Amino acid sequence: MDTRYYLTCLWPGLPELWWRGRLSALPTAIAFAVAVNVILITRYLYPEWLPRGLVSMAFWVGLIVWGFSVYRCIGELPTLLAPRRADDHPDQFPEARTAYLRGNWTAAEGLLSDVLAIEPRDPPALLLLAGIYRHTDRLEAAELLLQEIVRLEVADSWGLEVEAEIRRLQRAVIQSKESEEKSDTGNQKSDNDTQNDAADMTARTKKAA
Repeated sequence: MDTRYYLTCLWPGLPELWWRGRLSALPTAIAFAVAVNVILITRYLYPEWLPRGLVSMAFWVGLIVWGFSVYRCIGELPTLLAPRRADDHPDQFPEARTAYLRGNWTAAEGLLSDVLAIEPRDPPALLLLAGIYRHTDRLEAAELLLQEIVRLEVADSWGLEVEAEIRRLQRAVIQSKESEEKSDTGNQKSDNDTQNDAADMTARTKKAA
């Protein structure tokens, strides 16, 4: 694994926030920044604010906590970067892709639900799910999902695939609108025919009378 990934472990809370988008890690990252600034200010800029012994104790305690946090983060980083690979359960994405290619939308969606339960920000799985929504005429859901994928930083390398799926969705939307317009035209023509038949029947009835 690239060393630059491990550099994020030097800031507690940053790996979860940066790689996973977990807002629950934001307070930890902010608290670390505040603690570092307070220690630097009270130790070097304004040492008269607090007793020197208290500042030194806070410094060493903070250093120990920081070291433990870095050590734990290094061990958890593979899980943060690639949860599906680190998970003990078998990866079901290949099965979901096979079911998708066979047109078994229900089975593919169920398998993708299991995949996304482990890795909710997985671009291939999200793209495949958007394709299922498109094939099952859930066009609005597909559009919303694609908008979410575009906003994901981890999906930057999937730009071509995302654009291709967006184009397919746009064609599906156009075809759906055309089908609705044809259906409305057919219904209107049927209503007009019915009204004409009723008018003819009325005229014949009056003539017979």
